[in-house]
Amino acid sequence: MTPPLVKLDSVGKRFGHGPGGGTQALAAVNLTIARGEFLAILGPSGCGKSTLLRLLAGLAQPSSGTLHWSAPPGPRDIGFVFQEATLLPWADTLTNTALPLRLAGTPQPEREARAAAALAAVGLAGFERSLPRELSGGMRMRVSIARALVTNPAVLLMDEPFAALDELTRHKLNDDLLALYARAGVTVVFVTHSVSESVYLASRVIVMAPRPGRIARELLIASPSPRPEGFRTSVGYAELCRDASLALAEGLAEGVA
Repeated sequence: MTPPLVKLDSVGKRFGHGPGGGTQALAAVNLTIARGEFLAILGPSGCGKSTLLRLLAGLAQPSSGTLHWSAPPGPRDIGFVFQEATLLPWADTLTNTALPLRLAGTPQPEREARAAAALAAVGLAGFERSLPRELSGGMRMRVSIARALVTNPAVLLMDEPFAALDELTRHKLNDDLLALYARAGVTVVFVTHSVSESVYLASRVIVMAPRPGRIARELLIASPSPRPEGFRTSVGYAELCRDASLALAEGLAEGVA
């Protein structure tokens, strides 16, 4: 059996040390992520989804528990896509995409060739010299994804990257992300508060409950990836969305209680 990519054992995260002991953002999170899977983390605002993603990225350290990687990831092994595209406004798309390689000291010809290939992979061939202000919101997010992929990471962490986009653009980027995932063979951990998006994208959905943030439910999504045409309007998709909605509601109820 292939060992898991990463395993979280009783991971907790507390912020601050005030009179009340600070804020417990995560508590006793036990999670195993398999190499090559597409995992969605679903939950309401404030349930610790982004905190969990930052722990996986190494941008924060757990206050309790441990993360066990099958092989410790290097700085180029993890790509991170934030909620906002966070592009340099004065730099063209090629320069923005190549930034991680420039910071790593990659020679200019190589980094520009790899950046151009990453932009082509997200459907932006021909826009290498465009500035961020000349691009739509969806195109700017594509640049952000290309920048995360340019180092050929083993893991792609995505923190609600499509939340601010209109529904049609979001659906298109969902389809493109699944096609890219199928080609790249990368492990994806995708944070969202959208039930429909989590079910459409992932092979497994982790439902989180708040106060403190913890895993409430786990749902397996048995459907081919990329999704077949008509999947969004199928009875099976509707049933899966209903199951995820019920799991989310149950987790919220537990949090209130």
